[in-house]
Amino acid sequence: MCGIAGTISLSLKRINHLKRSLEVMNKLQRHRGPDGEGVWTHEHGHAGFAHRRLSIIDLATGKQPMTDRSGNWITYNGEIYNYLELRRELGQENFMTTSDTEVILQSYQKWGTNCLNHLRGMFAFALWDETNQILFCARDRFGIKPFYYTIVDGHFYFASEIKALLPFVECIETDREGLTDYLVFQFCMAGKTLFKGINELLPGYFLRVKNGSLNVEKYWEVYYDLDFDHTAKYFEENLQRLLLESIHLHLRSDVPVGTYLSGGLDSSIVTSLASRKYENGLISFHGKFPFHEEFNESLYAHELADWCGLELHEIDITVADFIQNIRNVIYHMDYPAAGPGSFPQYMVSKYASQHRKVLLGGQGGDEIFGGYARYLMAYFEQCIKAAIDGTMHNGNFIITYESIIPNLATLQNYKPLLKEFWREGLFEDMDKRYFHLINRASLIEDEVNWEALRGYSPFETFQNIFNGNNVRKESYFDLMTHFDFKTLLPALLQVEDRVSMAHGLESRVPFLDHPLVEFAATIPSNIKFKDGTMKQILKTAMRPYLPDIIVNRKDKMGFPTPLSEWFSGEANEFVCDIFSTKAALDRELINNRKVLNGLSKEVRYGRKIWGMLCLELWQQEFHDKEYAYKQLISEEGVLR
Repeated sequence: MCGIAGTISLSLKRINHLKRSLEVMNKLQRHRGPDGEGVWTHEHGHAGFAHRRLSIIDLATGKQPMTDRSGNWITYNGEIYNYLELRRELGQENFMTTSDTEVILQSYQKWGTNCLNHLRGMFAFALWDETNQILFCARDRFGIKPFYYTIVDGHFYFASEIKALLPFVECIETDREGLTDYLVFQFCMAGKTLFKGINELLPGYFLRVKNGSLNVEKYWEVYYDLDFDHTAKYFEENLQRLLLESIHLHLRSDVPVGTYLSGGLDSSIVTSLASRKYENGLISFHGKFPFHEEFNESLYAHELADWCGLELHEIDITVADFIQNIRNVIYHMDYPAAGPGSFPQYMVSKYASQHRKVLLGGQGGDEIFGGYARYLMAYFEQCIKAAIDGTMHNGNFIITYESIIPNLATLQNYKPLLKEFWREGLFEDMDKRYFHLINRASLIEDEVNWEALRGYSPFETFQNIFNGNNVRKESYFDLMTHFDFKTLLPALLQVEDRVSMAHGLESRVPFLDHPLVEFAATIPSNIKFKDGTMKQILKTAMRPYLPDIIVNRKDKMGFPTPLSEWFSGEANEFVCDIFSTKAALDRELINNRKVLNGLSKEVRYGRKIWGMLCLELWQQEFHDKEYAYKQLISEEGVLR
């Protein structure tokens, strides 16, 4: 796990001050790699790579950027979990190191761009192909590892984090389509970011720079080819096998490993299975909010730890921590995405980094197996519609209103959201209904200058993803989970990467192993989501590995944070000050006076003020400090 960066002249002309530019990029990403750094520049001066290293595999000989015997070079961030098997397949005698980095180089020599189909893991890398004079860059299938890029003055720049690109852009501006996405979903879609001119390489894609042109291609997709020929027992047995196999691979490390343990189903599964496989004393980490019992999940974390017989490290997270650290969270995030869970996860990661360099977590389980209460809300509406229309028992996909009723108790804390969901548009097409369910912009009116954001429709982008050709249209469940898998999950993985790497900590996500994901996509929703029971197949398959109190939980809500209590209490002055600066009150696109007026009206678990706070802090940390980024290149003697 590391930080990567680099640049290439599209015309293959010498780049002035190339090495110093790379050193600046490394400087801005030094938190990602506290164990070492390296820079490579091509002998003709038209390309170069930078690297910051967090040593996890091959502590002695894994230094990067790395070359092979053919003059190819690579800078790489991630872990290839099947690197040992690939070494054997490629021939042990061809390797000079024991690192997974060299496995990518050798795989590219043998298979070219098709090497990506042989890699099992999380990765983002750039590889210079000397023979063909090609820059080949790729990102893993799920977007676990980041890759951002921009083109400025005929130069292609890339990095693990956007902040490493900012010294080279003409100016720091907001991407208005990206901002519209954020206001609607609290994440950006289709490769956009909140920075104008800076894009992310989408998960499952690679790009090549050759002869002055940039080409981007997809190399992986998940297909929901549903298997109606097997029983639930068959799927349960195979899920057990694939999860155990994934955990086994994700435990490969030359340094000690631990786990995140929230007390929810997914992190409990990962921790329980890891404790059975790991022989070196697994420890787990949990964060709780003292003085806020309704947000306290430590009971479940302790139950799982006791059940597995492992050591649990626990940290109290307070409003003082929020005031002291929230700016750091936004800085490390590059731009805001997803919900308030980023803050407590940042605190847990900070604490865990004092004890471990690698942690396993449960990210991905909700999007793969259906763990969000909104799926139940959407299905409940469809059940009512089907009962009225008399289509309740048609096909393989309909959950009847009789069978869903026992599970509706799960929605006890979601009545305000249900009320808003049914306020308008009842029984419309499924894509319109799900869009309405996840659209957060309906709560933001006077706070945003919507007139300045006209001309772009997030709904059209949403529809293209929601109705993808890889999903069968009969299954509402698969359409919903697929959209979240393609959009929300990468946003959550952005959080996962940034809050861990901010502290030099590698976060691994065993649910996101592509054989497991591809298999799960074949499970029919009437098995995966039986009777509207969230994660039904996962609970049934993993029951032997978990205490009943974890399997039977109905109150899990992600990583709930007492923001409304803090905003109206001890953090009120702090938050008001953020929105009250002259710069904040003069924003072109956001009316922070209106935001301040609504501060006292934020509901429990609400995300409106959180979203606007993150947006304002982002502008203060980056837009308002544009001069500081320009000074970086001046101080280092880098001149365009």
